[in-house]
Amino acid sequence: MEEVPSETGRSTVNRVIFLGTGGARFVVFQQIRASGGMWMELDGTTLLVDPGPGSLVKMRTKKEKLDPRNLDAIVLSHAHLDHSADLNVVIEAMTEGGFKKKGQVLLPRQAMEEPGLVLDYLREYVNGFQVMVEGGTYQVGNVELETPIKHIHGLETYGINFRLEDLTLSYVSDSRYFEKLAEVYNGDVLILNVVRAKPSNLDHLCLDDAKAIISKVKPGLAVLTHFGMTVIKAKPWVLAEEMSRETGVKVVAARDGMILDLSEFTSKNKKP
Repeated sequence: MEEVPSETGRSTVNRVIFLGTGGARFVVFQQIRASGGMWMELDGTTLLVDPGPGSLVKMRTKKEKLDPRNLDAIVLSHAHLDHSADLNVVIEAMTEGGFKKKGQVLLPRQAMEEPGLVLDYLREYVNGFQVMVEGGTYQVGNVELETPIKHIHGLETYGINFRLEDLTLSYVSDSRYFEKLAEVYNGDVLILNVVRAKPSNLDHLCLDDAKAIISKVKPGLAVLTHFGMTVIKAKPWVLAEEMSRETGVKVVAARDGMILDLSEFTSKNKKP
């Protein structure tokens, strides 16, 4: 999971590149951690998930420069700025300023209808939009995406199951905890947005919530990301080690720029 230089074309390895691991307003807008979302290369399909502030800059300033022209789709879990701020600039970059119409944008209806979230002139640059709904499935290239349940959050929000030929990657985006999260996000690899260290009245997962989900799902690997200040102060890598011991599941804390190689995690590796 180390960051290594390679060619700028499409990778033949299933992987997730964390263009940022910051969550919550203070961390994001002070850029204590970056907030560019996740670049995913899955079965030959390239996706950008939740392009928050600085997403394009992070793509182009890595040791391995990522080319937005390789994107097949941009996926928004919801419209909050820390998940969507770079959406328009990435559409421009993906389509070469509209000279090459391509790609899809997947997003909730509330985000689709939000004035100015997607600039009007850019809507003609992409091949199409897919509106995400509870229980919906969507095809992008070789990957099936599923939004199994609406989250409890301030805006219409969905997590996503990315179903590959021999692997399911589950992304639990922002939400207050509820028991069904562990039922519907049962991937071989589980990525969770963990904003808070301790329980609060906010619609975000805390460490105990993440531990409860991981304990029930028992994925091959769980990755914590999207940290607020309370988690950062508590040292996420230490918290992940503690959670590994407590759950019996390998848990890691994502780092800005981290490359997660998914090749060792297939359905046959999943614990019963």
